[in-house]
Amino acid sequence: MRTHDPLRPYWIADGAPPDAFPDVAFALDEPEGLLAIGGDLSPARLLAGYRRGIFPWYSEGQPILWWSPNPRAVLVRDELVVPRSLKKRVRQNRFRCTFDQAFEAVIRGCAAPRRDEPGTWITDEMLDAYCRLAALGIAHSVECWRDDQLVGGLYGVALGEVFFGESMFSKESDASKIAFLELCKAPFALIDCQQPSSHMMRLGAREIPRQQFVELLDQYADRPTVTLDDGTCV
Repeated sequence: MRTHDPLRPYWIADGAPPDAFPDVAFALDEPEGLLAIGGDLSPARLLAGYRRGIFPWYSEGQPILWWSPNPRAVLVRDELVVPRSLKKRVRQNRFRCTFDQAFEAVIRGCAAPRRDEPGTWITDEMLDAYCRLAALGIAHSVECWRDDQLVGGLYGVALGEVFFGESMFSKESDASKIAFLELCKAPFALIDCQQPSSHMMRLGAREIPRQQFVELLDQYADRPTVTLDDGTCV
């Protein structure tokens, strides 16, 4: 029987079943949260990973790296905080938001080079994998438009009453935040933010222990999946 060295990440063998992940308790402390290496980005493996609190994150030229950080940044339903300045921006009604109308454009916007960042972790392989999930109705996007121009948005994966946020982008100030506010109108019990950021923490996200996150997945991820209406959502 194959054993797992807790001091090293688990290698997913070629041809391994989609759920061939070790327990998230085996994730490394350094680098924080690295759990496994290898495998593929098939819909079945991605879903098996998300259901257990595991997500892929790697750069071009690296093997697929699977992570389950501790602590985990999340936004719990009813804990959303909307700063006064953002409320004012919403009242200005400058943007129009939609669900699932331009998924590939959103993920390409998230993958575009950003100031002071040398590259992107959204490789072509990742882009193709999440577009497949979108075609299956599992991955979703929120688009933020100014007139007919896409100026911001976000995308992620929905399982039950959990939305696993992957990335967001803005071409205009607050566009991604307004897209996030629209996402929060959907009845998700939990939004996974993966890693803490000042952007998300100001909106009410907080860090919780990994084990608590896994327990919340057990509570919410197997429920009927929240449906996002197509079209305009404002």
